[in-house]
Amino acid sequence: MLSPVSLLLSVMAVVSLLFAVTWWRAWRANQPPHGRPSLLLLGFGAVSLFFDTLGIGNFAPTTAFFRITKLVRDELIPGTLNVGSALPVAIEAFAFITAIQVDPTTLVLLVPAAFAGSMLGASVVSRMPVRPIQIGMGVALLVGAFFMTATNLGLFQGGGEAIGFTGTSLMAATAFNFLLGCLNALGIGNYAPGLLAFTFLGLNPRSAFPIVMGTAAYMQAGCGIRFVKTGRFDGTAALAMTLAGIPGVLVAAYVVKSLPLDVIRWLVVIVVTYASVSMLSAARRSASAS
Repeated sequence: MLSPVSLLLSVMAVVSLLFAVTWWRAWRANQPPHGRPSLLLLGFGAVSLFFDTLGIGNFAPTTAFFRITKLVRDELIPGTLNVGSALPVAIEAFAFITAIQVDPTTLVLLVPAAFAGSMLGASVVSRMPVRPIQIGMGVALLVGAFFMTATNLGLFQGGGEAIGFTGTSLMAATAFNFLLGCLNALGIGNYAPGLLAFTFLGLNPRSAFPIVMGTAAYMQAGCGIRFVKTGRFDGTAALAMTLAGIPGVLVAAYVVKSLPLDVIRWLVVIVVTYASVSMLSAARRSASAS
């Protein structure tokens, strides 16, 4: 009989495989078009998923990159993030869940809760017009910048030796992860808010990594299926993220393992804040023109 963690990993593999098959069929039908990725897209995909594995997260910086370079239309960014990150992040999750000790009950409650939230969020976002997506992602970027800044400044103190939650803290963490799942479809990554919230509730920061990465793997594959079926993603950019992101993840997880990241986080805060202002300005201009 499979242990709870083994069952979670097995289901994650099935969901990821279902996502891959769904995307393969869309690619074969060229719906949406999947061109040959440029070196710029491939390079950024490798770098963003490399640092994602080390705990920075890739949704906020990748959104900023797409926004600044104009390589992906605003309304396609949420889908592109989820589709392009799904398979690399599944590899991240497998690496961390198998290597770091975490309470099985906590893991098998929090991860499916976020998955349910992500499916609800994706069903809404995949049908939204451009302006609400611009507003939502502009706010999402500000939220991401806030949590990165808080991490850099050490404003959120907490963390302990616990490897899981019980009682009220378990209920609160599960509800919070469901909310993060809902927001995932708009491009609000779960790494920074998840790590801060769970350590604030007393979890060992190291044990939080399998939870946030398992959560991301389920959410992005589930959301990715929805976005692929509706065609609301940029095929070329998503393909670049996956092709370059997988080796980036493997190098970070099994070769590099850790780096001093404070300076990089501050640079990300600056770029993400700029992209947020740009996104909200675009939403304001589209409202004025209508």
